[in-house]
Amino acid sequence: MRYTNPRHLRWTKLAGKLALLLILLAGIVALTQWRASVQERGAVAAHPPTGEIVDVNGVPVHYQIMGTGPDLVMIHGASGNLRDFTLSFAARLSDRYRVILFDRPGLGWTGRLPVAKGAWNARAESPQEQAALLQGAADQIGVTSPIVLGHSFGGAVSLAWGLSRPDETAALVLVSAVSEPWPGDLGWTYKVTGSSLGGGLAVPLITAFVPEPYIASSIESIFAPQSPPAGYASHLGVDLSLRRSTLRANAQQVMSLRPHVVEMQKEYHNLTMPIEIIHGDADTIVPAVVHAEVLIGDVPQGNLTILPGEGHMPQHTQPEAVIAAIDRAAASAGLR
Repeated sequence: MRYTNPRHLRWTKLAGKLALLLILLAGIVALTQWRASVQERGAVAAHPPTGEIVDVNGVPVHYQIMGTGPDLVMIHGASGNLRDFTLSFAARLSDRYRVILFDRPGLGWTGRLPVAKGAWNARAESPQEQAALLQGAADQIGVTSPIVLGHSFGGAVSLAWGLSRPDETAALVLVSAVSEPWPGDLGWTYKVTGSSLGGGLAVPLITAFVPEPYIASSIESIFAPQSPPAGYASHLGVDLSLRRSTLRANAQQVMSLRPHVVEMQKEYHNLTMPIEIIHGDADTIVPAVVHAEVLIGDVPQGNLTILPGEGHMPQHTQPEAVIAAIDRAAASAGLR
């Protein structure tokens, strides 16, 4: 009769269970990545570029031009793309401005900047680097002395644009703009998706399986206390923003933004062009009391408009007020 070592038997069973678990995990990972790829292919097919793509030192930059007149550059916020302005807003300005819309790096159809030589992982593009990339594209398409409008995160990029080209920027229009250092942190979502581990594990799960009710709820929270306009989510192409590379780029940029704002704030006194600052006092995403109401004291030629009861998206919920701010900026710059 052959003797069987009980300890060896236990280890054999444990090894079998571990092997089964590894196979199961590998299957889940494979399913997740496959599902994410399917979702991304659908997003790309449903929302192709709406404008043209220009190469700036090897980085593709997506832009769209509408109308004629003085140049008006528009830079979108976090988790978005240039479509945020094309639901109806940009068309309302195209009768008197040449509106130039850009996708920011890593979002929409614009590529990311190259990783620094020797870096082992992706790094976030600073507002200054983003502004420089978009300026390179603007130069190629003949943009001259533009009014630069930035919404939310795009406001920080617009400020960087003005700081780097003070004599070639006619005016700034800052809509619900990130402009000042803020207290506290940005919450666990950005921390997870912006990290190397979370970017590798959590982001594909979001791309593959995020439920539609969660997407709808997120959009409603961004617009609160107002409601998003009909068709906003489908027009924006939310699925473009849910691509794995885009989720990572967005989270990394947002997580790294504050130190750059701290440094830029020290230079705001050099922004001598006309600046229109427009912000809702019910904005909980980028609170006016932290940003707009502080910025007005930092710039020499600022004009602050506070919109009572308005949230974070006045270009959709109060477009007349934002258009009036653009026209004031143009008049102050001698363009109207």
